[in-house]
Amino acid sequence: MSTKEDFVRKMHAKLDQWNAEIDALTAKADAAEAGARAEYHKQLEALRSKRDHARSKLSELESAGEGAWHDLKAGVELAWESVSEAVRSATARFK
Repeated sequence: MSTKEDFVRKMHAKLDQWNAEIDALTAKADAAEAGARAEYHKQLEALRSKRDHARSKLSELESAGEGAWHDLKAGVELAWESVSEAVRSATARFK
């Protein structure tokens, strides 16, 4: 398996993990008091937007040729870090 395939597989696994974490945070938001619920859902929407952007970057990388994927890898990694930070931040706020 090539390095590109390994990287893509790792990123898909991370997306699956984020989806599970977002689902758990959504359940917490739904169970929150009415005053906090709206704010939690607003934060979740921003988190989903970042996740969707990262997914889009991964799709670009997947469709890139073997020679071009290295150029796109940095953009994917930046998007991934942004989502990771947003998930950490949301998880801390929802405790």
